[in-house]
Amino acid sequence: MTITLNGTTGITNTGALSVTGITTLGALGSSVITSATAIATTSGTTADFTGIPSWVKRITVMLNGVSFATTSNVLIQLGTSSGIEATGYSSTASSGTSIGNNTTGFLNDTVSSTATTQSGLMIIATLGSNIWVASGNSGLGNATAVNVNAGVKTLSGTLDRIRVTGNGAAFDAGSINILYE
Repeated sequence: MTITLNGTTGITNTGALSVTGITTLGALGSSVITSATAIATTSGTTADFTGIPSWVKRITVMLNGVSFATTSNVLIQLGTSSGIEATGYSSTASSGTSIGNNTTGFLNDTVSSTATTQSGLMIIATLGSNIWVASGNSGLGNATAVNVNAGVKTLSGTLDRIRVTGNGAAFDAGSINILYE
């Protein structure tokens, strides 16, 4: 490849061009947002999103009418190529006057009920050095509470996966998806 620069700064390619390591930018310099494939949460105990690229700086986890067959809270966990990490979180959630803490994942809610569905989102962003912070909110389908949450987790390596779980409880409704950028 030959690069020619003149008064108007032009680039001329006279051969095959190979480009690696470039992040595509959209309008006004914003990053491109990639949507994963939504996962139905009508059965099973976990919803895993793997293969998240190493360049990702922010992930949005979206819940659409998610509920469990038995009493459980929505928990979001991060992972590396070594697997999901289930320790070392500092997470708090509040639903009305109920406040909960969790060290095994980002706690999305404090309402433990089989009669409700949750819809909302959690944004998880990196501070650098494998430190990830989370903040989000969701509403309950029966309109009894709004959940707000926040947390921080330092991963042992580069994030490449996310898990949404009810700590062993089976999903029975809804869907989950992620956006990353």
